[in-house]
Parts: sequence; C-alpha cells; structure tokens
Amino acid sequence: MVSQLFNEKAEKVKNLTKKPTDDELLNLYGLFKQATVGDNTTSKPGFLDLKGKYKWEAWTELKGTSQEEAEEKYITLADELIEKYN
Repeated sequence: MVSQLFNEKAEKVKNLTKKPTDDELLNLYGLFKQATVGDNTTSKPGFLDLKGKYKWEAWTELKGTSQEEAEEKYITLADELIEKYN
C-alpha cells in the first residue's frame, strides 16, 4: 500500500522544470515499480527494445527490496530531484 506522500512525490516528479538524467529517471522508474508492484516477474524485453530493456534492468536490480523500503528510497530520490531540477 503506497502512502499519500509517495503519490504526491510521484506527481511532483512528473512536473519538474528540467529533465533529470537518464540514470536518475531509470532509478526513479525502478523504485516506483518495486514500490507499487514488487519484484519484477516479467520477461526481459528483446534486444531491439533498448528503452524497455534498461527499464526492466533498473527494476530487476531491486529484486528483494521490500515495497516499503522502495517507497522510502523513491521519496528520498524524488526530494533530491525536485530540489535539483525545480
């Protein structure tokens, strides 16, 4: 169960005035998926789907991280990005 604070940070991150780096976006994506879905059990995208592959890997790297811990890390990262890019 994600918290209201998590949802608020997710909305704020969508509206940053400057775009974060690809690595920062991948970290955010992986933490978001881990917090909302849990461990990645989907098939790895094909080698032609580079964006999908990187997103899949960012999520898979967090395997075993609790949803609560992923939510906390997401909120921390979101705060850093909001400070940096707004």
